[in-house]
Amino acid sequence: MAFDAALVLSLLFFAVHIVVIGRIILRPQREPASRIAWLIAAIMVPVVGVIAYLLLGEARISAKRRARYRAIEAHLPHPAHNETIRRALAKTPYAAPFALAETANALPPTRGNRARLSADSNSAIREMVEDIDAATSTVHLCFYIWLADNNGFRIKNALVRAARRGVKVRVLADALGSRGFIRSAYWIELENAGVDARIALPIGGLIWTLIRGRFDLRNHRKQLIVDNRIAWCGSQNLADPEFRVKSRYAPWVDLMTRWEGPVVQDCQFIFAADWESEHGDDISALLCDDAEQPAAAKPGIVAQVVGTGPSLPYPAMTACFTSLIHSARRELVITTPYFVPDEQLICALLDAARRGVNTVMILPQRNDSRIVANASRSYYDEMIGAGVQLYEYRPGLLHAKTMVVDGAVALIGSANLDRRSFELNFENNILFADAGFVGEIRARQDEYLADSDRVMAEDVARDSMLRRLWQNLLATLSPLL
Repeated sequence: MAFDAALVLSLLFFAVHIVVIGRIILRPQREPASRIAWLIAAIMVPVVGVIAYLLLGEARISAKRRARYRAIEAHLPHPAHNETIRRALAKTPYAAPFALAETANALPPTRGNRARLSADSNSAIREMVEDIDAATSTVHLCFYIWLADNNGFRIKNALVRAARRGVKVRVLADALGSRGFIRSAYWIELENAGVDARIALPIGGLIWTLIRGRFDLRNHRKQLIVDNRIAWCGSQNLADPEFRVKSRYAPWVDLMTRWEGPVVQDCQFIFAADWESEHGDDISALLCDDAEQPAAAKPGIVAQVVGTGPSLPYPAMTACFTSLIHSARRELVITTPYFVPDEQLICALLDAARRGVNTVMILPQRNDSRIVANASRSYYDEMIGAGVQLYEYRPGLLHAKTMVVDGAVALIGSANLDRRSFELNFENNILFADAGFVGEIRARQDEYLADSDRVMAEDVARDSMLRRLWQNLLATLSPLL
C-alpha cells in the first residue's frame, strides 16, 4: 500500500513537472534569458524549481482580477487626443517615447500644465499636508510604504482633519509595503474619522496565492490627488528620510513633484482604476470634470501620465524607458536606487554611450538590497567599457528615479530600472517636455553628482574573482526573481 501511494505521488509529480516545463517553454512574452533560467531550475532541481515557478515564475494576476481591470479601464472616460501636441512632438526626436507611453493607458500627452519640485523629502511632506489641509472636496492617496513615524503621522493627521470637515478622503496603501501601519491603531483611527481606507493587493494564504497569482505583485505607486486639481508624483514614500526601519542606509533621498493642469485628471485616472479594482466606489465623474486650469500654465508643460503593471499585456515601463534612451542625442542622465536591467534596457544604455551620447548613471553607494547591489555591479565593467559614466552616491540611499534626455525631456515617478518595476509592480510615472522644468530636474541631478564618487575601470578590476562570480550569478538568476 505504501509502495502504491509513493508510486502515485511520483507519477503525479512527474505530470506536474511536465506541465510546468511545458508552460515555461510555451508561455508567451517571456524573455529568452528568463525562459532558459527557469528551464534550468526546473530540470536541475525539480521539486524546488517547480514550487518556485508556481509561486514566482509568472507575473500573473487572476483571470477574474485581470478581467476586472479591463472592465474598469473600459468604462473610465479617457481624455481626447490633441493633434496640435502630437504635431509639435513630431518635430522633435522625442515623439516615439510619448507615442509608446500612450499605449499603456490610452492617456495622450497634455499641455497647459504647471509643476513644482520640492526642495527635499520633509518639504514635500509639509507641502502635501498643506494641500490636504486646503482641500474642499476630495483627497485621494495611494502609496506603497506608509510608516508610523513623524512624516507618516503628519499625513495621517491631515487626512483625519480633512475627513472630519467633510472632505471625501479615499486612501490606498499596499498590503506588503504598509503592513505595519495597516495593522496598527492608526489605520483604525483613519477609518473612525470617516476615511475610506482600503488595502491594495491584499495577501492571502498559500492556496489563495497560487489561485490568484504571485504574492509579491505590489502596488508601488506614489501619488496624491487633491480636489481634482493638484497631483503629487515622485519616488517618496510616506516616511521620514531617516527611514528608521532601515536606518543604516539613511537618509533616503527622494524627488517629489507637484502638478496642476490637465495632467492631474490623468493621475486621477490611474487612481480611479486602482480604487475600483479594490472594490471602491465609482469616481469616474471626476474624470469628466473640466477643472479650471491655472492661468500661468498656458502653454505650460507638455506632460503625460504612464501607469504600468502586470495587468498590461506587455512590459510597458521597460519599453518607455528604452524608447526614451534611444531618443537621446547629446546627453542622458539617470538616477535609480535599484538597477537590474533586462536585455533591451542594458543594450539601449550601451548603445547610447557608444554612439557618443554623454551617458551618466548615478546609483547609491550603499544599497539596502545586497542582492540588487551585487547584481547591479555585474554590469559595471561592460558599461564603463562602453563609455557610460558611473557614479555612486555617498550620503545615503539615493531613492530618486529620474531620467533626463538632452535637457529637453524627463521621466520621473515610482519605477526603478529593475525587473520588479518592469514586470511585477504597479507603477506611476510622468513623462514631460519643458526646458525650464526639465532643467530643474537636471540641476537636482547635478546636486546628486556633487555628492557622488565616480566608479572607474580600475575600481571594478579590484573585485576578487569570487566576488565577480557571485555578482554574475545573481545577475544570471535575476530573471527568476
